[in-house]
Order: sequence, then C-alpha cells, then structure tokens
Amino acid sequence: MKTVLITGAAGNLGKACVEKFLSEGYKVLATVSPGKTLGFTLPGVETYEADLTNEASVQKVIGAITSTYKIDAALLLVGGFAMGNIQDTNGAALQKMFSLNFDTAYFVARPVFNHMMKQSTGRIVFIGARPALNPADGKSTLAYSLSKSLVFKLAELLNAEGASNNVVSHVIVPSILDTPLNRTNMPTANFSDWVKPEEIADTIAYLCSDSGAAIRETVVKMYGRS
Repeated sequence: MKTVLITGAAGNLGKACVEKFLSEGYKVLATVSPGKTLGFTLPGVETYEADLTNEASVQKVIGAITSTYKIDAALLLVGGFAMGNIQDTNGAALQKMFSLNFDTAYFVARPVFNHMMKQSTGRIVFIGARPALNPADGKSTLAYSLSKSLVFKLAELLNAEGASNNVVSHVIVPSILDTPLNRTNMPTANFSDWVKPEEIADTIAYLCSDSGAAIRETVVKMYGRS
C-alpha cells in the first residue's frame, strides 16, 4: 500500500484529496493544527498534530512518520491569502504571508524530500497561485503573490536535485476554487466557471500515480473558465 502525506487536509481541497487518495488505495497521513481536528472521519486516515510554521514541530512529526512509513507522495496544501498592494503591505504583512505560504511548504518539503531521496522515489505536490504568475493580478495581492512565487522556485530547485533519484515536484495553480466560502463571498459569480476541488484532486492523484510517472516538473494551470 502506498502512503500519502497531506497537509491542510481539513480544508475543501484537502478533504477532496483525502477522499481521492483513499479511493486509490493509499494510506493517508494528514496533519492538523495543534488542538484541531479534520472535522470528518474516514477509515484509513491517521492524523498528526503539527504547527507547520514551526520548523522544530514539523521535524518532530515528519521524523515520527518516516520512522514508520515510507512516504510515496506529499501534498502540501496549507496556505493563506491576503489582499493588499504595495501601499498596504508592510513588513509584518509580508512575514505573515511568507510564514503561511512558503515556510509551511519548505519546512515540510525539506525532510520529506530528504526521505524520498534516500528511497529513490517520491512525488511532492505544491499549490501555487495565478497572481504569482500574472503581475496584473499580483499587484493587488503583493505579499501573497511574493510568497507563492517562492513556491514555484522551490519546486524548480528540488527538481534539479531530485532528478537523479526519481523525486519529482509538481505545482498546481488553481484559479478560484468552487467552495462554500467563495460562493458566499461572491454570490453573483458564475460558479460553473470555477474549478472544483475534486477536479484538482483527480489531477494530483494522476501526477502521483504509476500512469503519471513519466511526467516531470509540471506547472499545471487549473483555471477553469475564470
């Protein structure tokens, strides 16, 4: 049985990924914030508490996991969002977005990548952001866009090192996710234009599957019609 580690599993995309990977026969290891729960219970899921913004906390949890399991895939879904152009964005705003979007990805990716390099196989999936690729969108979400831009660069650097050991990193770039919160915040939008979490979960599962084994270093833009 293959094993997948999913951070941010309690979110809409996280739950969709948990359900998809369970359906594909994976053992699912899910991280939750200290004192929190997934909010749902499914057989085949183990949860681990970790503050992903704290490197020591992450190292302890990943060490415990890798002492028991071989991680075949890791989905790094944790992140945060904030509006604000350069006039609105001070150092504290930058640090908050870097902590939520880059630190959480790096602190998990580093020990997971080293684990996968030793076993000579593995797939890491990051979540990017369209504003990090499109300055016209990114100018109004400056801190968010800058933090997400580092996720793309991290994936590139990991791919450069991991190529010889069949350790591959992919970046999924969603536009607007079709979630209850987004529907509430944008009630007049055409929801059918948005990307569903299940569609992203299907794509991630394919990239991590044997069928997708030949795919390398992808940046997958899942914009739907939005």
